[in-house]
Amino acid sequence: MPLAEPLQQIDRTFVLFRGRKLSYFGGCDYFRLSSHPDVLRALHAGAKQFGLNVAASRFTTGNHVLFRKLEMELARFFGVEQAALLSNGYATNLALAQGIAGRFTHAFVDERSHGSPLDAAELLHCEVKTFRHRDGQDLRRHLKACRSPATVVLTDGLFSHDGSVAPLHEYLGLLPRRGLLLVDDAHGAGTLGESGKGTLEVEGVRDPRVVQTISLSKAFGVYGGAILGTAPLIREVQEGSRIFKGNTPLPLPLANAALASLKLLRANPSWRQRLHANTSRIKTVLRSAEVPIADNESPIVTLVPASSPHAARIRQELSRRKIFPPLVRYGEKPGPAFFRFAISSEHTGGQLDALASALIAAAH
Repeated sequence: MPLAEPLQQIDRTFVLFRGRKLSYFGGCDYFRLSSHPDVLRALHAGAKQFGLNVAASRFTTGNHVLFRKLEMELARFFGVEQAALLSNGYATNLALAQGIAGRFTHAFVDERSHGSPLDAAELLHCEVKTFRHRDGQDLRRHLKACRSPATVVLTDGLFSHDGSVAPLHEYLGLLPRRGLLLVDDAHGAGTLGESGKGTLEVEGVRDPRVVQTISLSKAFGVYGGAILGTAPLIREVQEGSRIFKGNTPLPLPLANAALASLKLLRANPSWRQRLHANTSRIKTVLRSAEVPIADNESPIVTLVPASSPHAARIRQELSRRKIFPPLVRYGEKPGPAFFRFAISSEHTGGQLDALASALIAAAH
């Protein structure tokens, strides 16, 4: 599959594409923090004060004070004992799996999970099987068949292909006493829950058997990733993961920018309220018009074309209203292409109404 055509993002909610300025609902920068003035100032200040790179692992001479500060602030934001910072979100699940490898006899992965949990399962050194998407009964069947108290369940928290949320409370009720529930919450962290703690907060899940991995490149608008959990689990990762021990950490300006981003999200709960209001606004209109979208409250709207002519019609309607058409193929084994629109707190009412009008016009 070829790379997508390059885009130039401008003015927070627009892109330049083939010479046209178009409203942009691609990407997952849900609060547009990647271009927030305070975050950019922190990035520039970090580069000026600390330089770009520690050029060493944290186990040799690269354990900068900024990394520990960011880990402490992440643990505080998400209300966990400890956090382990990684240089990108994809690596979080891989490092976690390396750290806990050998503890489990069986791993069960949601079949629609992102590639990162799927890859991580292979590093656990145990039998790996997939269960049907968001299907607690199928997971129950697998757990019952394996008859092992040492099992790990891996799933996305918020699935980015359609915005659905994993039934974490149900999974936790099925989990054996010695089990572990790994939640890749790249898209839920910062966006979902009253205080932005993600799908665990939405599902009311608080248990030492749950570990949450996050990306700093989505709601936080920066880069990097982190593992969130108990102090003993984080210690296992630090001591047992070759990725964690051998990886050059996050560039220092990005760590400084991430600290600014966390501070902003903590200080501005109204942004999350505005994101939810924007999401509700467009989904209510689309549902009223019987446009076939997934029934959830996440800031993701997907529309699957019924045919190639239907896809062309959607593109035409979007283009007519100066909206970039985010046609994607998603998943480990990509199926048919579909349109995925990521709503942000910064989209205007006019942009949202134009998007709704285009999708309604193309649907009928």
